[in-house]
Amino acid sequence: MANIRSAIKRIRSSARKRERNQVFRSRARTYVNKARKLIAEGKIEEAREEVQLAIVALDKAAAKGIIHRNKAARSKSRLMKRLNRAASVANQSAQ
Repeated sequence: MANIRSAIKRIRSSARKRERNQVFRSRARTYVNKARKLIAEGKIEEAREEVQLAIVALDKAAAKGIIHRNKAARSKSRLMKRLNRAASVANQSAQ
């Protein structure tokens, strides 16, 4: 446990920030995981909506500095790549 007053205050403020950041980080992960699951199941239209929610959540987290902007961009790119690949496979099998 810290003895210096400024260190004690820093511990309290860090705990508050950690809790706040956890909300945005968790929300982004949840949307990404839901989108991946829907893509794997082949539910393309539902997956498109979930991907849009994931993109918004990733952008918000990146804007607040919770995740790095390059990580957000990489995650969005990989998610869109999966979605487009699944959509093209679904279109080819439908024809």
